[in-house]
Amino acid sequence: MEVPDGLVLALAFLGMACLPIVVAMVLCVDELIDRIVCGFADWREDRRERRTISHLDRAVEADSLTRDYDLTEFDRTDRLSIERIAADLRTLGGHRIGLRSRAVLWDPAVLAAYDERLRQASRCLGITEHLAELEGVDREIERIRVEGELHAAGLALPAARGVRGQHQR
Repeated sequence: MEVPDGLVLALAFLGMACLPIVVAMVLCVDELIDRIVCGFADWREDRRERRTISHLDRAVEADSLTRDYDLTEFDRTDRLSIERIAADLRTLGGHRIGLRSRAVLWDPAVLAAYDERLRQASRCLGITEHLAELEGVDREIERIRVEGELHAAGLALPAARGVRGQHQR
């Protein structure tokens, strides 16, 4: 059983062509192993994080926390940003402080606009407010409470602090 010379010659050329590939694989085998091990470690870590988040969701019942909120409202394009609402609150708060020196007609309009911005800011930050249902002194107390809640949530309202400072003097 004799092997044709052409087949031996073809196998020799194939061996010579593959020799650099074999040498490269031998020299880089540690890097290939490292990539495989790191990929497996990343996969395990991601799986562990997903499992931990799943356990926390079940423990806290995260779905029940957001059940009462319409989360699609946050995706609306016509919704004002919290930065814009805060700027409007500061401006209206400044007008509200100066109401005593302005016309009486401005007083209800400025307060209504200020209350509307307080409601919008409260919705954005998830703060409960009852400004629409109250009137008179009760509404003023609720306004101060909502301002305090917004301040505690990180929304600085210097005009509101100025009003309180004037009442304390």
